[in-house]
Amino acid sequence: MKTDSLLFGAAYYDEYLPCDRLEKDMEMMAKAGMNVIRIAESTWSTWEPQEGVFDFTHLHRMLEASRSHGLRVIVGTPTYAIPTWLARKCPDIIAETHEGPGRYGHRQNMDITNPVYLQHAEIIIRKLMEEVSSYEHVIGFQLDNETKSYDTCSPYAQKKFIAYLRDLFHDDLDALNRAWGLDYWSNRINAWEDFPDVRGTINGSLGAEYQKFQRRLVTDFLAWQSAIVQEYVKPGQFITQNFDYDWRGYSFGLQPEVNQWEAARSLTVAGCDIYHPSAQDLTGKEISFGGAIARSLKKDNYLILETEAQGNHGWLHYPGQLRLQAFSHLANGANSVMYWHWHSIHNAIESYWKGVLSHNLRENATYREACTIGADFQKYGSHLVNLQKNCPVAILLDNESLTALQWFAINDKTTYNDVFRLLYDAFYEMNIECDILSENDTDLFSHYQILVTPALYSVSDTLVEQLKHYVAGGGVLLSTFKTAVADRMLKIYHDDQPHGLTEVFGMTYDQFTNAVNVGLKNLAFPLSVETRRQYDDNTASPTAKQKQTLLPDTVCHWMELLLPDTAQTLASYAHPHWGEYAAVTGNHYGNGYAVYLGCYLDTAVLKDLLRHICTEAGVTLPEEQYPVILKRGINTLGKEILYYFNYSEKEQTVTYHGADARILLRGDSPTATDNTSVSEGCGQNDAIKDTAIVKEGQMLQLRCWDFIVLESI
Repeated sequence: MKTDSLLFGAAYYDEYLPCDRLEKDMEMMAKAGMNVIRIAESTWSTWEPQEGVFDFTHLHRMLEASRSHGLRVIVGTPTYAIPTWLARKCPDIIAETHEGPGRYGHRQNMDITNPVYLQHAEIIIRKLMEEVSSYEHVIGFQLDNETKSYDTCSPYAQKKFIAYLRDLFHDDLDALNRAWGLDYWSNRINAWEDFPDVRGTINGSLGAEYQKFQRRLVTDFLAWQSAIVQEYVKPGQFITQNFDYDWRGYSFGLQPEVNQWEAARSLTVAGCDIYHPSAQDLTGKEISFGGAIARSLKKDNYLILETEAQGNHGWLHYPGQLRLQAFSHLANGANSVMYWHWHSIHNAIESYWKGVLSHNLRENATYREACTIGADFQKYGSHLVNLQKNCPVAILLDNESLTALQWFAINDKTTYNDVFRLLYDAFYEMNIECDILSENDTDLFSHYQILVTPALYSVSDTLVEQLKHYVAGGGVLLSTFKTAVADRMLKIYHDDQPHGLTEVFGMTYDQFTNAVNVGLKNLAFPLSVETRRQYDDNTASPTAKQKQTLLPDTVCHWMELLLPDTAQTLASYAHPHWGEYAAVTGNHYGNGYAVYLGCYLDTAVLKDLLRHICTEAGVTLPEEQYPVILKRGINTLGKEILYYFNYSEKEQTVTYHGADARILLRGDSPTATDNTSVSEGCGQNDAIKDTAIVKEGQMLQLRCWDFIVLESI
C-alpha cells in the first residue's frame, strides 16, 4: 500500500500509565516529529471489565488528545488476551495444546475456534469500531496481535480438522491412508469416528497436516475479523496485521505457525514486527530479511508496526544506531517506523522491554535521537516513501518444508530457517538484494536472474515443472540439500532424488550423513583472496592451481553424496572416505544453469560459490561488502534512491558508481540536533536545495554506525 507520507510513532497505552500524563506525552510525540500512535489492542479487560459492561474512557482520552496534537491513530482489535470474567464463564476457552490444558494468565492462550470466544470477540470488536467511527484521524485498524493458533488441540479444533480432511480427501479414507502411509505401526484409520487425537501421532504426514491446518485457522480467524471490521471502514482507512517471525530471542526466520501469504489476503496492507540485536551485534540482517518477507506478502510496501526503541536487555542502541535502524527499515520498502512502545511499563512481564521513554518518563538520549528521525522524516519523507525495489534474486520460502524439517530433522543445528538464513545472509553481505516468493508466486520466477530454494523438502509435481521451465528458459537455479524430497503430504518420492529435477541438475544422490571433519577439494570456481587467506592457502590461485586447493573443515552439519551425470563437479568432499563424491554441482539445462549445493558450507566459501553463480546469471557484484551495505529503490518522483549503511565501529570509504546524484541526508548530520522538529512548510525544494552533488568515482566517507542517502538527479 502506498501512503501519502512516512508514518513515525509508537504504541501508546494510557491505561498502563501510573499517572495522568496524556497531554505531556502527546506534546512530546509532536515535538519528536511523530505523527501516529497505535492503541487499544492489549486491554479487552479494560474496555469490557464485566460481561456487557463497557468502559472506553481511556480510548476516548487517547483519541481526543491525539487529534488535538495532530497525531493519526491505528486502532487494534483487543482479541489476543481475554478478560478474567470470560475465562471464568467458559473455562474451555483456554486452549488445550500438545502440552495439555492451559491456565489463565498468559496472553494468547485461547482457543480461536471456540464458539463462545468468537461470540464475545465479535461483540468487543463491534463495540470498539462503533466507538472510534466518528474520529476522522483514525487511519487504519490492526487485527488482533501477532496472531497464531496457539497450538489449539481442543475438541472444537480437532472436529474442524476431521471436517477439513473429509473435504480434502473427498471422504475417501483409503486415499488418506495411502497418502500418509498409515499402515505403518497399525495406524490405519478405517472409520472417521475412529480418528485419533492428533497429539498422539508419530506419523509425520498427519502431524504436519495438522500444523498446516492450524495455520489455516489463523488465516480464517483473521479473515473473519477483517470481514467484521470492513463493515465499519471508511474510504482511505486500511486493515493490517502485525505479523512476526520465527523467534530466537529476536526475529530470525520464516514464521512456522502462520502462512503469512494466505493470511495477508484479507488485509489492505502488510504489517510486521521486527526485533533484532543491537549495539555491537547490530548487522541489519534481521531488518532486511524481515522486510523482504513483509514486502512479499502484498507485493508492495509494508508497515513496521513494532520495532525496538531501547528494547530488551542488551538491545540498548549505541548513539546514532536508532537513526541507522529507522532508515534501514525505509531502505527495504517500509513506509513506517513505530516503536513498541512509547513509555516503559512499571509492572508485569515486559517491565524491562523498554520503550522510547524510560521509567522516569523524562526526555532521554533515545527520545532525543527519535526527534532527529522525526525531523528527517518530515523533511525528506516525500523522497523516501513508497520505495519500489527491483531485486535480481528471489528466495522461495515454504511453510510445509519448514514443518517437514521439524518432523524429519536434519539435526538440531540445521533447521529450515538456519538454511534460509545461511543463504540470505551471504547474499546480504555481498550486497545482492533478494525478494522472497511463496509457492503461489511461480508466475514471478522469470522476473529474477537467480532463484534460490533453501531446503525445499516438500514439492508438488506442478512446482517441479515450474522450476524446470524456469531453468530451461534461461534462469539460474540454486537449490540446497533436502530439496524435492517429498510430496505435499510429506510422502517421500520413490524415484531418484531430487524428485523430477535430476535432469535439470545433471546429478542424483541416494546417501547422506552428518559432516564430521570434512572439507572441500577440486574447486571449479575461484576463491577470493579473503577466503584463501582464511584457510592459509597462499599457494593456490583462482586459475591453474585452483584444483589443488584443499579447504579443511569447510563442510559442517550435513552432507549429501552427490553423483554427477551431465553436471560439472564444482567441488568434491575432502575426506578419506567420501572424497569420490561431489559436494556441489553445476549443470547447463536448456538455456539456463542449475547449481545443487549438497552440504552446509562455511560462509566464506559459500559466498565464493555465490559469486560464481552471479557471474553465470549476469548479476553485477558491487565492490562494497559487509559491513558496508547498499540498498536501492525507485521513489515516487521516479528517482533512484541509494542507501549506504556502515554496520561497524570502523570508518569506511566507498566509491560511488553511477550517474550524478545528490546527497539527501547523512546519518551523522541529523536535522533536529537541537531536539526540535522542523518548521512547517519545509517542502521538496527546501529538502534538497543545499545538498552536495556526487559524481562517478567520487569517494564517500562513512563514520561508524553511519549512513548516507543519495538521490539521482
